[in-house]
Amino acid sequence: MNNLIAKLEALLFLHGEPISIKKATQILKIKEEELNQAVQQLDQLLTQDNRGLCLLNNSGSLQLITKPELSALVKQLVKQDLQNDLTPAALESVSIIAYSGPISREKLEYIRGVNCTFILRSLLVRGLINKQDDQYQVSFDLLKHLGLSDVNQLPEYKKYQTIKQKLNTNETLS
Repeated sequence: MNNLIAKLEALLFLHGEPISIKKATQILKIKEEELNQAVQQLDQLLTQDNRGLCLLNNSGSLQLITKPELSALVKQLVKQDLQNDLTPAALESVSIIAYSGPISREKLEYIRGVNCTFILRSLLVRGLINKQDDQYQVSFDLLKHLGLSDVNQLPEYKKYQTIKQKLNTNETLS
């Protein structure tokens, strides 16, 4: 059971967003009863005073979150993130979202080859992207900041879309 608790904790940490109980059972290849037991045990471990995380179990979904009493630390991190310039990784991510959006986190991570959870959080907090139905796209604020009224006005957008369409056509033919 300890191995299952570790796997559940790793899954929740890596996913970074709420994950449905159904999806968690499928990924972990266990029954819902086993997951519920692991959730209870992980929750007990995390409720200890010396832990910074807690388990949110809401409407059939699970998520690891920071403890509410550490909100000042979280606010400080977010404030610092907003004061700093975008990293090259964040710029790359917002560019991919702009030219490929709407795009899922999983597809963005596939394209970039790395976990993008924290970059997406930073871009969301900055108001540069929006999330709807697990899909990310650039925000109106970003377009306004760039002086554009539509993503179609991005440099070489049509050329990129043509290339993307040809690649997608070739993938379906294979």
